[in-house]
Formats: sequence, C-alpha cells, structure tokens
Amino acid sequence: MYQRIFVPVDDSDTSNLALSEACKLAKVFGSSIKLVHVVDLAQFGWGGTEFLDATELQKSIKQAGEQVLGQAGERARAQGVEPECKILESWGDKIAAVLSDDASEWGADLIVMGTHGLGGLMHLLMGSVAEGVLKVADMPVLLLRAPED
Repeated sequence: MYQRIFVPVDDSDTSNLALSEACKLAKVFGSSIKLVHVVDLAQFGWGGTEFLDATELQKSIKQAGEQVLGQAGERARAQGVEPECKILESWGDKIAAVLSDDASEWGADLIVMGTHGLGGLMHLLMGSVAEGVLKVADMPVLLLRAPED
C-alpha cells in the first residue's frame, strides 16, 4: 500500500512517536523510509552582526541537525528499518513547504509526522508545521500526537 514513507524528525516526543509508527508501517508494507530534519539557516545568514560569526553559527546548526537525524536513524534501525536520512536546509522558507516539496521530489506516498497539538494563543503565535504540511502536501499525511502527561 504505502511504499515510500517520509518522516520529518525533530527529537520531540511526538516526532519519536511518529517515527515508531512509520517504522511499524514500513515493516508491514516492506516500505522504504526517508527521515528528514530541517535546519533554518536564514536567521544567521544576514550580515551586519559584528559580534556573531554567521558561518560558525550555521555550521553549528547543521551539526545539531545531523545529530538529531543520526539519533532518529539509530531508532529506526533498532526497530528493524534501514532509513534514508537527509538534512534539508531552509533559508527562511516555510518549513511545511520545504518538507512537502522534498516528499514530492522523493516520490513519497505517505508523510508520517508528529504534531504538538498546540491550541489557542500558542497555536496563533507559533503556527503549526504539521497543519502547514496538511495544507500543501499532495499525498496522505498521518499525524500523531503524544498523549499528555
């Protein structure tokens, strides 16, 4: 049914839950799985800050993203799934569009991701990457939310 499962990861509980569910689906369907993590480099891409080395900050952001992605890859392998892993770079783009575009380019037929389920003012202020993906993706999206403590 689903042969190419695309999984954005960010090292949150909801992301880990989504990764676990994606691995279960991949094992059942014999699917390929792609894990991605988006790093937004635009926030440190502008000049004019004498006190900050933008290149070093961007390098640190990429390294942190690689670590998150590496840990997610280890979790997938521990569940018996060998994932493809990729860092996606954003330069101020909407994260949802970056994810949806890469999923389409890869030929994903399902996106599995966590959602934090923010409501009210927090949702208004923060927005929702998951909601954005739902609006722009041209394939099914499975959202998982970690139960509240």
